[in-house]
Amino acid sequence: MKLWPRTLGVQLIVVTAAAVLISNLAVAAWFQLGNQRMSESDQNERLLDRAASMSTLLAAIPAKAREGAAIAMSSGAWHYVLLHGKPSQLSMSEEETRLAARVKDLLPDDKSTQPVTVKLVVATPPNDGRARRREPGPAVQITMPVVRGTQLMATFFRPPSPPWPDEIIIAAGMAIVVASAAAAYISRRVVRPLTALAMAAGVAARGGTAPPVPEEGPDDVRNAAIAFNAMTARVTRTMESQRQLLSAVGHDLRTPLTAMRINLEFVADEELRERLAANLNELQALTESVLSAARGTGGESKRNIDLSALVESLCADLDDLGEPVTWRAHGPAPLACRPDEIRRAVRNLVENAVAYGSRADVQISETPGSYEILVEDEGPGIPDSDRGRVFEPFVRLESSRNADTGGTGLGLTLVKAIAQSHGGGVTLENRAEGGLRARLSLPREAVAA
Repeated sequence: MKLWPRTLGVQLIVVTAAAVLISNLAVAAWFQLGNQRMSESDQNERLLDRAASMSTLLAAIPAKAREGAAIAMSSGAWHYVLLHGKPSQLSMSEEETRLAARVKDLLPDDKSTQPVTVKLVVATPPNDGRARRREPGPAVQITMPVVRGTQLMATFFRPPSPPWPDEIIIAAGMAIVVASAAAAYISRRVVRPLTALAMAAGVAARGGTAPPVPEEGPDDVRNAAIAFNAMTARVTRTMESQRQLLSAVGHDLRTPLTAMRINLEFVADEELRERLAANLNELQALTESVLSAARGTGGESKRNIDLSALVESLCADLDDLGEPVTWRAHGPAPLACRPDEIRRAVRNLVENAVAYGSRADVQISETPGSYEILVEDEGPGIPDSDRGRVFEPFVRLESSRNADTGGTGLGLTLVKAIAQSHGGGVTLENRAEGGLRARLSLPREAVAA
């Protein structure tokens, strides 16, 4: 539903206000219906008594004056008509029969045995000239004896139901305001720590260091914050230990590699020496890649740069080395980042494009919240099922990329780690005209003054 609020705090206030409104309406309707029933019962008793009294009164008036008296006694709510002749017998409902029996009880004894008819009808009050014509409404029509051969038909036009008292509406409004204020207070105590928890979880999901979450609010929320803080602290310690382990292993490998290169000079067989040198070069490249992965998401401080100038400088350097790299000029793109890491990530993407797709076309595009570095090539692309796997360590898709190229399978892993540590990401997509497009997205954080 488009109109349904998305935040927990507003949802809690809306649900509470709706619940209070519905409950107040239900209670008000119940009491109003009960009052109407009681009022109708009292009204029926009064109108039956008045009708019986009118019949008795007309019986005591001379016959010539009865018509005039009936007309004179008629008012806005009552209308009296004298009927002459034998009374007609009309069928009555159960309620009408009960009311007719009550009228007989109110009549004098000499008339209690004569027929009485009560009908609940819908009728329009006659226009007496003193008020505008009323709409049809419920009425009670009572036909009772006056004297032998004469009956009185008394019609009572019920007034419209009164509107709900203002007190009920005011009380419902006050209840909604008070309940909404209470819901807002509770939602603030719950939503504020949950919002902080969600923001910290988002930072951790993007590869950054999540800030401690305030351990406040209700017990359930506070316990979740405590558990999250303990989890992030443990994850941070584990990641730092792994980074230190990789760095230490990489550094320790450099010493025996250097010694092996020195000893390699004493190998007389030139063919064997070349094979061993190739193996050492591959091992050296792997070691440097591991060290780069260990250092890729930490150690460097953020500073303000022009992203466009950084990428243009990198493309110019590669072009000077004879690499088929083209750069589409872009205006200044101020960004707070770790520039060495961004340069390493973009270089990996460009070198992949050159190695596996013949050439690299590099450009920067902008969205309201981020910069996107696009690197396009003219290679065979990557199958949809394998686009997620290429970011895993040491994975190379030999079946879809050039099998003769080297590499350790850590390049895209490093790019992804760097992008996530900056709050962004990297995606790969096949171009409609052929080739692969790598999209490195970096959020446009505020540049420090």
